Amino acid sequence: MVDCDNCASTMWRFLVKSLTVHKDPEIGLVKLIKKKSACSSLRTHSARPGSRAGGLSRRCPPLPAGPPNGRLLLRTSSSSTGGGADTKLAVDFGKQAQKEGRVECDSSVREVVQSTKEAMVALQRRNPAVQPLLAIVQAGEDDILLEAHKEMAGKIDLNIIQICLAKDCTEDEIVEEVLKLNEDSRVHGVYLHLPPASLTSRVLNTLKAEKDVDGISDVNIGRLVRGDLSKGFVPPIASAVLDLLEKHESNLEGKTVLLVGEGHLGLVLQYLMERRGMIALKSNWSSKSHLQKQADAVVLLGGEDIDVPHTWFRPGAAVIRCGPILVTDDEHLTEMSSTPDLGHLIAAYRTQNVVHSYSRWLQEQQYRPWRLRSLKLQPMTPVPSDIEISRAQKPKSMNQLAEEIGLLPEELEAYGRNKAKVQLSLLDRLHTQPDGKYVLVAGITPTPLGEGKSTVTIGLVQALSAHLKFNSFGCLRQPSQGPTFGVKGGAAGGGYAQVIPMEEFNLHLTGDIHAITAANNLVAAAIDARMLHEATQSDKALFNRLVPTVNGVRRFSPIQISRLRRLGINKTDPATLTPQEVTSFVRLDLDPSKITWQRVVDTNDRFLRKITVGQASTEKGQIRETGFDIAVASEIMAILALADSLLDMKNRLARMVVGTSRSGQPVTAEDLGVSGALAVLMKDAIKPTLMQTLEGTPVFVHAGPFANIAHGNSSVLADKLALKLVGRDGFVVTEAGFGADIGMEKFFNIKCRASGLRPSVVVLVATVRALKMHGGGPNVSAGAPLPKEYIDENLGLVADGCYSNLRKQIQIAHLFGVPVVVAVNVFKTDTKAEIDLVCQIAKECGASDAVPCHHWAKGGQGCLDLAKAVNEATITPGNFQFLYNIEMPIVEKIRTIAQKVYGADDIELSPEAKAKIDYYNQQDYGSLPICMAKTHLSLSHMPDKKGAPTGFILPIRDVRASIGAGFIYPLVGTMSTMPGLPTRPCFYDIDLDPITEEITGLF
Repeated sequence: MVDCDNCASTMWRFLVKSLTVHKDPEIGLVKLIKKKSACSSLRTHSARPGSRAGGLSRRCPPLPAGPPNGRLLLRTSSSSTGGGADTKLAVDFGKQAQKEGRVECDSSVREVVQSTKEAMVALQRRNPAVQPLLAIVQAGEDDILLEAHKEMAGKIDLNIIQICLAKDCTEDEIVEEVLKLNEDSRVHGVYLHLPPASLTSRVLNTLKAEKDVDGISDVNIGRLVRGDLSKGFVPPIASAVLDLLEKHESNLEGKTVLLVGEGHLGLVLQYLMERRGMIALKSNWSSKSHLQKQADAVVLLGGEDIDVPHTWFRPGAAVIRCGPILVTDDEHLTEMSSTPDLGHLIAAYRTQNVVHSYSRWLQEQQYRPWRLRSLKLQPMTPVPSDIEISRAQKPKSMNQLAEEIGLLPEELEAYGRNKAKVQLSLLDRLHTQPDGKYVLVAGITPTPLGEGKSTVTIGLVQALSAHLKFNSFGCLRQPSQGPTFGVKGGAAGGGYAQVIPMEEFNLHLTGDIHAITAANNLVAAAIDARMLHEATQSDKALFNRLVPTVNGVRRFSPIQISRLRRLGINKTDPATLTPQEVTSFVRLDLDPSKITWQRVVDTNDRFLRKITVGQASTEKGQIRETGFDIAVASEIMAILALADSLLDMKNRLARMVVGTSRSGQPVTAEDLGVSGALAVLMKDAIKPTLMQTLEGTPVFVHAGPFANIAHGNSSVLADKLALKLVGRDGFVVTEAGFGADIGMEKFFNIKCRASGLRPSVVVLVATVRALKMHGGGPNVSAGAPLPKEYIDENLGLVADGCYSNLRKQIQIAHLFGVPVVVAVNVFKTDTKAEIDLVCQIAKECGASDAVPCHHWAKGGQGCLDLAKAVNEATITPGNFQFLYNIEMPIVEKIRTIAQKVYGADDIELSPEAKAKIDYYNQQDYGSLPICMAKTHLSLSHMPDKKGAPTGFILPIRDVRASIGAGFIYPLVGTMSTMPGLPTRPCFYDIDLDPITEEITGLF
């Protein structure tokens, strides 16, 4: 046995399952404690004047004093003549009383064990993968207590862990251990078997109330006294006292019980006894109250090592002593080694509490109905600026919002007060929960000003949750700083349909884009460094540096073994590689002209579109041309949006192709040895960020790929988490970037393939001004005044736009078998006649419904008609189908999208595009879906062609592959992956008050 006295903070953990050693490495089992006496050798004596209660034999290791020891002694008081003896417990404590007491105690233990075992069997049927675990924290290595709990644990299939701290452990060391147990999800109960002096208020109240199976924390005692037993615990020692009293007296109602002593146990017993109809009186040790002579039972609460003569009590009264039992050498003592150890009864009740805690934990793991408290809006006219509206509303704390929507505290990682990451373990907890209804918000082909899909998404969830009382979740993309400081501004919505605080939403959020930037640029640095080292070192030198000898041992890292496997080298000992195998291993031999990976930055910086690197003399002439993309164009962003688990993300990161070797073989991030590090950089970014709308409804913000150069949707994981949280009758509303021909088509063909999810309805956002433009109106530019055609009523332009672009976008949705509800995002320049005309024609063109939306000015109240229409549209199940078979040739998949979605007559492949397609087919990439990179301003490749162009040939100038993300992306026309700043960017108006720290100018 290790001497705990010499280890202040070292602990030894022991796990007992059915009285056998449990070999779970995570528990850290060292050894099973050596079995000792269970203190069955109690000595007592005949009851006579002046005698003292017998105590623990000196052969047993002493226990700390006080109620936490769980030692009780039950005796019956008598007079000198022996009158008034209870018929069940003999007056003289002779052998007959001893025998009957054993029977009573054994009977109680059996009853408690049996009921607990039955409860365990029922719970294990529901969740066989988890077993309840009791942790015993004690000072020193006393095994006596463990033995009683081992016996109970073996009977009910309970696990026990014993933590031995030093006998002189400090309060800080105890608190540190308790905090660890609080956070250990495997532990369902904690028993602090410590000296009373160590059970300070700080220690007791550090322990989580739901794990305090001894019911000694302030929270649990308060619950008990208040009468709330649904969450608290009855202290095991109190349960044992009541059990003994009930065995002593079958009808306790009206009986008087005197509680002698101080402490929480007396308070708890007084409450429990009064609930059972007993009269509970209290006294202290110093008082020789005459009440003692009147009591039917006396409970001595411990805390004093004093002799208590039987003459203090009424003859026949039951006397129960909790705490230290005095040892005496009185010559009249009678050895009674068979006196039952009532510690077993306390242990039985304690394990019963652990099972209760486990049952509550299992219940918490189930789906929780929402109790959402919406925030009230007071819309103003005229509508203030977005940032003024956002700042005027005080958001709920994340802890409160999380509790309202059924998240567990351990599933939340707070980032300040107004946003939090949500753990992916939620998917495991709610894996049996049916998904809610899945709503996609898309749009007609937009103007450069944007048409308000984000505001419609937010207004819709505000209407569904705050007004119609449906569970609903919004799932939005995180905005890039490029548009925020460039032209478009933020993406938190607008007016009275916003995510708040909008400053935090639009600026940095929880740092996901920065993590992507760091990961992306680590790959870029690894590429250039590897090319430099390969160009300047021999095979042997490279091998020695890549596989160094450490402490006399040379071994491959796991990621290097993976590379060897891909090369067909099934060796793990570096010394056994042949010279040819060494060369294959160390030489990636990247072709500088065929490196496809670029650096990224989250700023619109046109002068980084093409750069030259390696010009310093230290790079030894390794000069090459490369460039920067905007951060959200990184393949890592697409991976973040499409991954469905941390493992999936890690595997996708490893598969990313960064270039081609001179021999024509693809080189991956795993070949570079960097994929594990990328997963580390991205491990927090994969968790969606929880925020809220102006009306207090929940929103997930996660991932932000652009729709024209990537697939343009928020993350699969955010949608999956939200669908579980809202429940079967709830709604998850997510948004696809740009028009339905781009964002929606990629949502269906790429995101839905990756997720396995199927949408219930499409909300197609249209505006009168965009329809006028598609009907033949003049072009518009961001920041420039609108031409009069967009301010004055013009029903002709509206009708032409509806019959061209709106009808085409509705038809595109119907290609996938999904019903469409048209949402007309109303602007103040729109007339009623124009709005009515749009709704009328939308229905003629096949929309299930079409309604005007006033969410910008009224919040959720202004989106009620849309919410009702969406709910109605989801009643009839859709008939979802993909546009193309994934096994079709790459060319045919491209042609299908061009003809059926864009309206092209055919496609035209450049020689470079044809060569790339042939190469991808050779590399077995042909079964990947297609992600078209084209302008968002037209259904065609020509931005100026509005409406629904026809009769054109779609040119494919290049074809690239994002193997990690899992799609092929053809480039249609000239597409830039790095936007530039305009003459007057948004940042001219953005400022900070250094006194209040308030931000101005964001929109």
